[in-house]
Amino acid sequence: MLNKYTCLEKLAARRKNEIIITNMGIAKPWENLSDGPFDFASVDSGMGHAADLAHGLAIAQPDRRVITLNGDGSMLMCLGTLVTVAQRPVDNYALVIIENGTYEITGNQFVPGAGKINYGTIARGAGIEAVYTITDDSDFDHKLDLLFEGKGPLVFVWKIAQANEPVPNLQLPLWERAHRLRSALTDNA
Repeated sequence: MLNKYTCLEKLAARRKNEIIITNMGIAKPWENLSDGPFDFASVDSGMGHAADLAHGLAIAQPDRRVITLNGDGSMLMCLGTLVTVAQRPVDNYALVIIENGTYEITGNQFVPGAGKINYGTIARGAGIEAVYTITDDSDFDHKLDLLFEGKGPLVFVWKIAQANEPVPNLQLPLWERAHRLRSALTDNA
């Protein structure tokens, strides 16, 4: 099993100017590591929609890598996004499904199908060819560059140990985060 915080720290250390979209249980740990103009956390009402939002940004910003950090509970709520990503593939998109089997921010209730569902198989079944399930640090380290440089669409399933995130209390309100990202993308066009 991977440690979520170690993985996020390695990701943040490797990151340059990629757009990172997070939600729910990933938002606050990521904000503690990176809270710049190309970071967008959607926890207000976006459970399940980080992956489709990021996919749309990847289409709109073809010269910039877009990475989604999505929990397994959020992914389960919008599995159809995988089909959309497969049907409208973009080279600059990577989706990370951080799987721990629980809805962390609402009290660690088990995600339906926890321990039985196989997100890698579902992603492949949707038509995505580049799918990687990662369960240990060595494999994580070996594939980290691929997350940033591989031809997308890419799906990574990080099998992590359960954690217990508090309900995110992010520094900026949603409207301000959206305005900041839009300004950053417009300024760097």
